[in-house]
Amino acid sequence: MRPVPRGLFVTGTDTEVGKTLVSCGLLQALADQGLSTAGYKPVAAGTEARGGVEVNEDVAALCAASRPPLPSEAVCACLLKAACAPHIAARLEGRAISPSALIDGARRLAGQADVVVVEGVGGFCVPLAGDWGTDDLAAELALPVVLVVGLRLGCLNHALLTAQAVRARGLTLAGWVANRIDPRMPWTEENLATLQARLARHFDAPHLGTVPWLEAPSARAAADCLDVAPLLSRLAAA
Repeated sequence: MRPVPRGLFVTGTDTEVGKTLVSCGLLQALADQGLSTAGYKPVAAGTEARGGVEVNEDVAALCAASRPPLPSEAVCACLLKAACAPHIAARLEGRAISPSALIDGARRLAGQADVVVVEGVGGFCVPLAGDWGTDDLAAELALPVVLVVGLRLGCLNHALLTAQAVRARGLTLAGWVANRIDPRMPWTEENLATLQARLARHFDAPHLGTVPWLEAPSARAAADCLDVAPLLSRLAAA
């Protein structure tokens, strides 16, 4: 049996809310603390051909943000071409997503880094194979969860429902990060205050930071917005 990873599972309130940016920021911030880090995207759907090689932007970003950097085959266990739900993308290619392969990929990285940051696909309950989905993967890995909340209309409901789903799987919500994906969103501060109060009161989940709208997103820029001290305490106890 390969070692169980020491690390974090990053999920989001939806797709396109900044999970990869925050995951890369966490990798950078943890590396700043002297830790070796490995990003892991078990399943990635959506590629483009570059020099005869199929490349997924999220996987490439996690490869570069890992310390030391990692090859794509280590960072992603299942790369799919179509930019759609993974189980559909796999069916289009005549493939089946293997739960054991996804879990083994995380365990391999556990022997190569102090901390593995696992980025889920889409939201928390995305189907992957049969009745097995990203929530099952998170439960199998049993890592503390970091929730990325994309700040837009509807984020309060999405964040609280996701937090409930995380708890229902017996997992710890170790913290949450707000990401300003809509720079024109009204009442942003009021929404943030509500999230801070509700997630702290009901889930004991600290606010790890808010990533502003960035014209040039980068791991460094995201890391500078994050407070990883609460996560370091959990990792030290693992």
